[in-house]
Amino acid sequence: MSAPPASAAGKPLELVCPAGTPAALKAAVAAGADSVYLGFRDETNARNFPGLNFSRDELAESLRVAHGEGVKVLVAVNTFPEAGNPDPWHRAVDDAAGMGADALIVADIGLAAYAARNHPETRRHLSVQAAASNPQAIRFYAEELGVKRVVLPRVLTIAEIAALNARISVETEVFVFGGLCVMAEGRCSLSSYVTGVSPNKDGACSPASHVRYEDAGGRLASRLAGSMINAFEPGEPAAYPTLCKGRFRHRGIASYLFEEPSSLSLVHLIPELQAAGVTALKIEGRQRGRAYVSQAVAAFRRAVDAAAEGRAVQVDELVGISEGQRDTTGAYQRGWK
Repeated sequence: MSAPPASAAGKPLELVCPAGTPAALKAAVAAGADSVYLGFRDETNARNFPGLNFSRDELAESLRVAHGEGVKVLVAVNTFPEAGNPDPWHRAVDDAAGMGADALIVADIGLAAYAARNHPETRRHLSVQAAASNPQAIRFYAEELGVKRVVLPRVLTIAEIAALNARISVETEVFVFGGLCVMAEGRCSLSSYVTGVSPNKDGACSPASHVRYEDAGGRLASRLAGSMINAFEPGEPAAYPTLCKGRFRHRGIASYLFEEPSSLSLVHLIPELQAAGVTALKIEGRQRGRAYVSQAVAAFRRAVDAAAEGRAVQVDELVGISEGQRDTTGAYQRGWK
């Protein structure tokens, strides 16, 4: 049995925050982020949407801004390289490491090996896209590729995370707020069946170029590549169209196929996550604006500080920015069992 990670010894939890643009990065830093995560403006990161992400010059400036406030910058190179064309992914690793990123977030095993071989001095984190969720897999990445932290997929209960942390020596990071994938990350290709674009290779699930909203007899219909995903009544919150959270009609009954649109929110479970040996808490939302980032980061900053001091954690201030104005604990408590 391995020694538990440092967080189990009572160190404060690290708050890892989204930065989809330089403006969002500044908002996260101002609101109290310990770390920000971001990606380049290409297919090498899993939030490859128009208008988002960073050029090389923007990353250089953002590193200066963040480091000036004592905030770490983690660069996600977390899609899977195209067969026969690894160069864009290698360049992303080389450039991020060369510019002084505090860590690389990688998913592909070959890219992790490339980073370990060419930039051994740069810390490596394993992306949630790798879907590593058992001690044997995590030990392999740690022992063979020098990974220092694993971002766990959102399919584990808190009890399972605690049991996992008791058997590994690397840090673990878990998602605590934002969009919730109902599949194991890195293993979902649903949207590519409709759009032809893969979130795991091209970096975009339900890309905006394929999304349309239109009137449907007084209701607001959302479409993805021409397929109707949902129809919302007047006044009903309209969620972004993804196949896994679509509402479809069968035998005259409209219902959600997997899960209703909602946001993961574990703000009230921070003490339990710390007790389970978690090192870092991750807020999802690189595709969201700086107002969302400011509000979410500030709320979690207060909650993390309260938990560290043994005070009650405020839990009701995030509903307004949750998807569909609903929140869930997802698999972390797995209340449906």
